Amino acid sequence: MNSIEEAKQAVIEEFSMFDEWLDKYELLIDKGKNLPEYPEDEKTEDKLIKGCQSRVWLNWKLIDGNLVFYADSDAIITKGIISLLIEVYSGKKPQDIAADDFGFIVDIGLKDNLSPTRANGLASMIDRIRTVAAELSGKSEVSETQKS
Repeated sequence: MNSIEEAKQAVIEEFSMFDEWLDKYELLIDKGKNLPEYPEDEKTEDKLIKGCQSRVWLNWKLIDGNLVFYADSDAIITKGIISLLIEVYSGKKPQDIAADDFGFIVDIGLKDNLSPTRANGLASMIDRIRTVAAELSGKSEVSETQKS
């Protein structure tokens, strides 16, 4: 398993292959299409990320001390954005996630190329991931999934 830094660098390199943002949006859309299917019965209010214009559901489990995320969205770009965050942070130690600056978002230019409402949604997704990681730091297993 690669580190957060290695995962962020891989994303930066992947996005740097494209000069045009239209191509980068296509990459995001493709990433969203590759997200594992999210169970319909888990698309509940308590799993919705507040602050997103689109509906974004995020759930997680702590498995062998690593935080594993599951997500879905009803909008294709937003689904790509959450899949990008999952690609970098899922399967990593909560304390490492909580301590990360999420700076790769700026490095790939994503934050500057989103509408204000999508940028607010991205900030909400990052806040939720960071909050969950901070709450679970130091725990090795959790029998329940997300608690609100």
